[in-house]
Amino acid sequence: MTALNDQLISFTAQDFKWMQLAFEQAQQAAMQQEIPVGAVIVSQNRVIGLGENCPIMRCDPTAHAEIIAIRDACAQMNNYRLPEDATLYVTLEPCTMCVGALIHARIHKVVFATTENKSGSLVSARRLLEDGYYNHYFQVESGCMAEECAMQLSQFFKQRRLAKKILK
Repeated sequence: MTALNDQLISFTAQDFKWMQLAFEQAQQAAMQQEIPVGAVIVSQNRVIGLGENCPIMRCDPTAHAEIIAIRDACAQMNNYRLPEDATLYVTLEPCTMCVGALIHARIHKVVFATTENKSGSLVSARRLLEDGYYNHYFQVESGCMAEECAMQLSQFFKQRRLAKKILK
């Protein structure tokens, strides 16, 4: 259980199932030397979009896991808007760009694992949905598999720092 905006959130077995799949997407990103972030979009209890962080590999600064998952889901649905029940599971709190894309895609809910103190735009560095000027809002829950996803990120950056030391 975790608290978000003073409300207690209890995650279901399904939440853990989908976040585990997002975690696996993040592992794939790490294997490509990308920052390990993974995303899954679910509708009617089935995956409609998958994404892993890949801006380096694609030479595309917008190739965040959330954006890749949105593109995949919209292609699957043959629509630029997601289904009314679409939920994004992502291992790291979305940035400003990704929050904007989620608004435009009409996501229903975002479940993220761990916060991003520098660029998180839902509860950390910015709270974009609290500004009151968007035409769409979505539910937000955080903390599902937080420890595992935070550890995955920490280990990635620890290995990256170690590799830089070895090269010096």
